[in-house]
Amino acid sequence: MTEAALGTLRRTRAGVLDVAFHESGPADGPPVLLMHGFPYDVHAYAEVAPLLAAQGCRVVVPYLRGFGPTRFVDAATPRSGEQAALASDLLALLDALLIPRAVLAGYDWGGTAACVAATLWPERCAGLVSFNSYKVQNIAIAATPAAPENEFRYWYQWYFHGERGRAGLEQNRHELCKLLWRLWSPTWHFDEATWERSATAFDNPDFVDVVIHSYRHRYGLVEGDPAYADLQARLAQLPHVTVPSITFDGADDGVMAPAGTADHSHYFLGPRSHRLVPGVGHNMPQEAPREFADAVLELVPLLSQ
Repeated sequence: MTEAALGTLRRTRAGVLDVAFHESGPADGPPVLLMHGFPYDVHAYAEVAPLLAAQGCRVVVPYLRGFGPTRFVDAATPRSGEQAALASDLLALLDALLIPRAVLAGYDWGGTAACVAATLWPERCAGLVSFNSYKVQNIAIAATPAAPENEFRYWYQWYFHGERGRAGLEQNRHELCKLLWRLWSPTWHFDEATWERSATAFDNPDFVDVVIHSYRHRYGLVEGDPAYADLQARLAQLPHVTVPSITFDGADDGVMAPAGTADHSHYFLGPRSHRLVPGVGHNMPQEAPREFADAVLELVPLLSQ
């Protein structure tokens, strides 16, 4: 699928960002925001977006902070990758596009943005699709070791905690990110053209700073942007998801153990359907676009209620 499948590339001022986003489908259709992860970009939704647009949805797929053509408006703004910043960017984009309420869907960082937004501003979220379920980071227990068979999956995070990792990401960002694609989705046999379409998004001048801050902040190793301190304090309480939700795990996910989030049910007070998808790694929208799109479409009718 080519970039044209994502619709028109637009830009708008949204909060601290000049956000680049693709938009497709009718302007008056039920709005859906599709949020990509790290180290991926909007092309993860190159097959999902047309499926939704064909069903009459207004589909918005933004580049996250630090990715692709999205830029910070002010050079002095901290290049934060913390969860409250990602969710605040999502909210600012809804405001800029005059979207009062939408279905929010995402995976990896995009899943965090969507999940956090759903917990903090449920009135703006008609329904949530979240890969790996509850994505609010519990920073208070981040230093608690996990089972050894799970710890090795996070090697890249420990790598980013040191300056060697920052230098490695700066110098070898394409090689490192391509390695993560292979490790995280071992049964997804992407071709070179698919990789190259996304790889250019990592040449954003803020990519390294945002990524490094994200993986250090979630472990309490660095301070966050003071602008998000109040939101981070709310997130420390691990707020519940109260909106209707569909959550997924991939049976071949190289980051999260199979069915690793099935026990997240206590975080969801609203209706939740959890599904394990066979043959899928960490990048579900690109690996199983029909299943992902169908889940979004299950929630779209809620926008008219």
